Amino acid sequence: MDTMTESWDGTGLPPVAAARVAEGRAGGTWSSALSTGEFAAIRSVGFEPVGQVMGSAVYRVGRSGRYWGYHACGYRSGWFNGGNRATVALSGRGAPSAPLVKVLDDARRAALGRMTAECTALGGDGVVAARLTMTPFPAAPHCLEFQVIGIAVRAAGRVRPGRPFTSHLDGQGFAKLITAGWVPVDLLVGMSIGVRHDDYRTGLQRFSWSNQEVDGWTDLVRQVRADARTQLHRQVAEHGGDGLVLSGNGLRVWEEHCMVQDKQTDHITEATMVGTAVARFATAPAAPRTLTVMPLNGDGDRLRRRLARAARR
Repeated sequence: MDTMTESWDGTGLPPVAAARVAEGRAGGTWSSALSTGEFAAIRSVGFEPVGQVMGSAVYRVGRSGRYWGYHACGYRSGWFNGGNRATVALSGRGAPSAPLVKVLDDARRAALGRMTAECTALGGDGVVAARLTMTPFPAAPHCLEFQVIGIAVRAAGRVRPGRPFTSHLDGQGFAKLITAGWVPVDLLVGMSIGVRHDDYRTGLQRFSWSNQEVDGWTDLVRQVRADARTQLHRQVAEHGGDGLVLSGNGLRVWEEHCMVQDKQTDHITEATMVGTAVARFATAPAAPRTLTVMPLNGDGDRLRRRLARAARR
């Protein structure tokens, strides 16, 4: 059956990916986007590339509306002092944005899982130089494509990991990590969304004639960043990592009309942190170094006798 028209139930490798893997294994060749330096670095620590691998997933993220959207702030105004002080509706504390964070996380995991499946099919032990992207799907409102591409590698020795690792580290970074006694575990993403109503105090600070901090917005970005970091560290522990090598972090801030207060606004912040969980591995202790002594006179016989007596003790 033509792989371009063959149906797929969402399990295992997609038909097109399976055909690509089969073609590569049959031909005995592999492809990669590694530079010459990266290729040499990977080989220097006992690994070799086995092919470029990828995974993708298209998700519809459509829940929206004035009274039931993801970005509801939950603000309720008061009767005195211009209204109550607004708080941050944080996804990590069960705010309406929590399901949105979950569906984005599910989509990334699906793409990563399919890339890992390709790695396994090629006989790889892990993926390096993995890059995650999220882009709008053409001509499909509310649909996003999540894609991850990396290079599958295989250890030259007989020791195999229990499951393939994934990492954002490039060839040189991967080699340095291995040399230092660490191994990558998984590529992870920590994400948080926070919504804060622009309350009366925020308005006064925002349009003040003097230079001053808008403390409500400071609190918004601080809490969202801290929550994303907390989510990432929790995943590191769940995946058995001892630490994290951070790839990067992003912060988006925008304004929307408030869903519960007419003619008022909210500010929404989205923080994303990407990194690779790493773990130590044990190595055999190095053999002790010995000092070579070369006598330059007749003391050689006395030195040999002394060493012989020490060996008999």
